[in-house]
Amino acid sequence: MNVALWIVQGLLAALFLLAGGAKLVMSADQMAGPVALPVWFLRFIGVAEVLGGLGLILPGLLRIRPGLTPLAAAGLVIIMIGATIVSLMIGPVALAAMPFVVGLLAAFVAYGRWKLAPIHGTSQPSALQGAR
Repeated sequence: MNVALWIVQGLLAALFLLAGGAKLVMSADQMAGPVALPVWFLRFIGVAEVLGGLGLILPGLLRIRPGLTPLAAAGLVIIMIGATIVSLMIGPVALAAMPFVVGLLAAFVAYGRWKLAPIHGTSQPSALQGAR
């Protein structure tokens, strides 16, 4: 299960880093689509996708706060729910299949890293925990 999760995490990270990076470097004219979304919102989604892509890989790879990986995957699920809804608004159901499948894969990573095969890191307990 651990190997399957790492493969899916790597593929999703590459996808979100490329998609988010493209939203950050493209001009406003290039991002104009059939649904008029504000440019600032598309840039925000781009930042969220890049950070989510990094969050899928870096915590587990560096063994620093690996509990952030399922949170990053859950955040990407939320983004893909929105992408699926927008895709359904602009065209046929088949157009929404891609964001739906990507959202399912992100949900698999979120659940897998939370319950099935969590990564145990060397994270130190928070200083606030000792203050109680």
